[in-house]
Amino acid sequence: MRTLVILGSATMLAACGGDTGAQSAGSVAPPTGPAATHSFVNPTETKTYEGLGGVQSYDYSTRSDQGYQDGQLYAADANTARSSGISVAYNPRDAIFELTISQPLGNVEVAAFRFQDPQHRTDFDGAVGPQAGVPEFAANKQIQYLQADAATDTGSALSGNDPLADGAERSDYFVGAAGSSSTVNTLFYQKPGTTTKYVTYAGFVRNVLSANEVSEDGAPPALQQNYGLDRAAFVFGERTANGAVPKTGSASFTGDMIASMVFNPMGDTDPGFPSYLQWIEGSNTTSVDFASLAVTTELTGTVHAPTLDAYTSWASALPAGSRFAASATATLDLINKGGFTGSFDKASFTRPGMDDFTVSIAGSSLDGAFFGPNGEEIGAGFRIVGGTPDERIDIVGAFTGKK
Repeated sequence: MRTLVILGSATMLAACGGDTGAQSAGSVAPPTGPAATHSFVNPTETKTYEGLGGVQSYDYSTRSDQGYQDGQLYAADANTARSSGISVAYNPRDAIFELTISQPLGNVEVAAFRFQDPQHRTDFDGAVGPQAGVPEFAANKQIQYLQADAATDTGSALSGNDPLADGAERSDYFVGAAGSSSTVNTLFYQKPGTTTKYVTYAGFVRNVLSANEVSEDGAPPALQQNYGLDRAAFVFGERTANGAVPKTGSASFTGDMIASMVFNPMGDTDPGFPSYLQWIEGSNTTSVDFASLAVTTELTGTVHAPTLDAYTSWASALPAGSRFAASATATLDLINKGGFTGSFDKASFTRPGMDDFTVSIAGSSLDGAFFGPNGEEIGAGFRIVGGTPDERIDIVGAFTGKK
């Protein structure tokens, strides 16, 4: 389990992209007492939110004299509305974001990581941008990117002419010479107020990379690249007090969805087939019947390209542009669950140039809550776990919605 503690000072968190303004965050706690001047879009008070979503981690290594991923260790976990394990604190006076993740079942621990330097703000517009594995969204989504190194000792990167770098030229990740290491953390989130006023969605990417030289049985030395890849997708915002959630009638909520995924169904037919992490970007429609306590959710999305490593085949069972669809049902239980909980009954992918793929679901979860003074918006986290033997398919995600 990788644990990271970084503390820093103030930073100015203006919106990335030039003209979208400074960023802000509000509180997850239900409102109490007189109305405050704070708001989620334009806060005036320091607040801490609980996140609702999930995490995944994938650790392995590759070698310049081999063509497969070795020492694979994968884990994931999704939290509930009452047991978060994710928090985001925002101080509007000093414009500091601080992220904490503690989800040991998913092998992801981030201890009070602060984004503090003005240059932590980044985007995809220039030569310097977010690290490999961070999804690039359409400009109208107004996604803000904050990125920082932590405990980094970076050696020289290999050139394409280095004989040990053969097979590394297509790697999206940093490829280092023996003795090099790199740890980079990225928090991204949709600017509050873009599509929803009281809740927003966010993601986290941490790549822990290193390299060492290995030699066996008198063979020429080979270069080993080591990968520790963490991902998270979650929502955070100003939760609705239980008493303010409607008790009668029904409502339909629509909004955005993101998810991080590993998709490798090739274990039986090609045991050396690599597993890559990919993002899904899309939307959701959720219907809530407050009287009967029934909730239904439909998700649709488009799959981003996989993030490739060094020395593997770069083959992917799920090409960029594949379409994702899933449906779930849940039950509203504010007293015991703090929102709604349920599971998925189907999930599938439509793949360009390949057969459609239906996920055999072994386990799944949907955990959501209401946001805003009177439940005007929703936010939820979810997980879908594939159940076919010798497949590694796992999706963790989050979505927001408004009436």
